[in-house]
Amino acid sequence: MQGNPASFDAIGNRLGFSIAENNSQRLRLIWRGPRFPAYLCLSIAILLLFISVPIVGAIRLRGFVGPAASLWYFPVMNMILFGIACYLLTLKRTILFDHHGQKIILTNQSLFNRSLLSASYSEIERINLGVDQVYNGFAVAGSSAAQQFPVPSLRLFLFNGDSVLLDRGSRARLRELGMQIGERLEKPLQIDARLELEKTGAVKSHEEAERARI
Repeated sequence: MQGNPASFDAIGNRLGFSIAENNSQRLRLIWRGPRFPAYLCLSIAILLLFISVPIVGAIRLRGFVGPAASLWYFPVMNMILFGIACYLLTLKRTILFDHHGQKIILTNQSLFNRSLLSASYSEIERINLGVDQVYNGFAVAGSSAAQQFPVPSLRLFLFNGDSVLLDRGSRARLRELGMQIGERLEKPLQIDARLELEKTGAVKSHEEAERARI
């Protein structure tokens, strides 16, 4: 294996990879950063240009002694919003299962860096649909009231003891994705007992609700 599995962990409770290529030789999954916040920041930054450009022009002519000097924060906000939008738009993850080369290649790139991890099929011990403990949004913001909650996750476990996060999201979608990957690797998908218990409990609750209606 080449690369650091810790570089491919994620803070969020879901990623949501989509299949970009699927044939007999390659299975390629792709995830792009959050588009709505990126376009929202970009649109606000573009609108602020109508305010920021005249302010910058006035400051260049009169310096920081004129009336426009008190509005210096508008151009600063403009730059910050453009930076956030560019960062979010450049977020991208890819997972490539190369059946011909018998290896898996993961890439994680952003505006500032690019991480790469590769491992051969023979290094992979199993595919596991399990549960990750993920911090909620208050934890990301630094709140002391932050808590963790369980989220279904799909991981590859290697013979050397490392685990590599593939995706997080709904149990049904991850199960379908895990079965496709298992067919590629010729390894069975292992499902965590907690998820099986949750599924059994949900089925029983549905059956009881149906009986109550009857």
